[in-house]
Amino acid sequence: MDAYLKAAVAHDQFTGVALVARDGVPVFHAAYGMASRELAVPNTQQTVFHIASITKQFTAMAILQLRERGKLKVEDSICTYLADCPPAWRTITIRNLLTHSSGVPNVSSLPDWDEALSLKQGRRAEFVDLFRTLPLEFAPGEKYAYSNSGYFLLGLIVERASGMAFDRYLTAQIFAPLGMNQSGYDDNRAVIPGAATGYYSRGTTFITATYIDPSTRLGDTGIVSTTGDLLKWDQALYGDKLVSRRSLDEMFTPYRGGYGYGWEVGSRFGRRTMAHSGSDGGFSSYILRFPDERTTVIILGNGDRMSAAKAAINLAAIQFGAPYKLPAPQLRDALWDVVMRNGVVPAMARFDRAREQAATDATGDMLLEVGYDLIDARRLEEADAIFRAALQRFPDLTYALDGLADSAAARGDRAAAIGFFEQSLKRDPANDYAIKGLAKLRGAGKAAS
Repeated sequence: MDAYLKAAVAHDQFTGVALVARDGVPVFHAAYGMASRELAVPNTQQTVFHIASITKQFTAMAILQLRERGKLKVEDSICTYLADCPPAWRTITIRNLLTHSSGVPNVSSLPDWDEALSLKQGRRAEFVDLFRTLPLEFAPGEKYAYSNSGYFLLGLIVERASGMAFDRYLTAQIFAPLGMNQSGYDDNRAVIPGAATGYYSRGTTFITATYIDPSTRLGDTGIVSTTGDLLKWDQALYGDKLVSRRSLDEMFTPYRGGYGYGWEVGSRFGRRTMAHSGSDGGFSSYILRFPDERTTVIILGNGDRMSAAKAAINLAAIQFGAPYKLPAPQLRDALWDVVMRNGVVPAMARFDRAREQAATDATGDMLLEVGYDLIDARRLEEADAIFRAALQRFPDLTYALDGLADSAAARGDRAAAIGFFEQSLKRDPANDYAIKGLAKLRGAGKAAS
């Protein structure tokens, strides 16, 4: 396991803490990389990380606790507990929210979520207004579609039914009883001892992530914790300290899409699994439970160049003697380094050699990623050259035109950006990204005039 993670670290594919436990006892627990690159502070086994969407299973637990105390029923309409509930939500039940079968659109999939909406401070009602009036994507209970909006609403329901602020409820009813003393809810201003910083990548370099505003978090994300505390959580799920066995069985029952209440239920290596991932603000997390073997893998990381899920699955493979592959250098990283040192022409020659050798990552999509990293770094001429080179090699890569449009917009050339988006739509009239990009540019033009 250490050899696997050291190989990942060597290729900038892991920074964080990994824990593998059997019967509640760690068989492997190690930290890698930096909690703070600015201050040269390394990660340790006690480092505190944002666990992002792993928060959802704690929200689900709160709902089940409140049900057992007679405060609500999962069959209740959510409108029983929500103010200004639109008519379209009246048939949505709490269970629909728990299982992502409500049809409520996912707020984090809205246009401009990353660039603006997630950073905007406001009241909770204003945040709910972002999706309150949107039509349901399907009739409640009909399908599965992951929705952060739904779990935000569950956070509101916990507060209404319990009469407590969501963070205080979690501390009083879950964290404190389990001795999860390094776990809590982050509001972006709290001083959290031992907390890691989240990092995004720009090519092969790291930049500090921009955290989403705390007003956009509730039951969907926001918890901070450690691998040790999450192991306490894992162990509590084998007993009835928090809720009854009946409620736990219900939590781990797969509904549409294999999703229970805050857990993805499935199998791996021929063994039953319960798992969930999280990704937010430069953090990546994953908890993977094999309940029949009493084995759990917990990965908490603070860099977007790593996949906590991939690391957890491979450590589990090592634990069970299943096949796995050591992390290898990525072509994307090599191209970035060549562009930085020698320019785009040598970088594309390197790409072409990899393609001739049938490298699996020598794809047009990978070139798009390099191009957008260059836009982010304000290396716009190189970005344009990469997008054009991608179009030469992959003529059907319509999104390269979107890249050229975004690059033109970044340099303030609105007319050129509109032209590239129009070319993109001629190729693919259903390209939603180009449709929205074009509308935004034309709207900005009208506002300016």
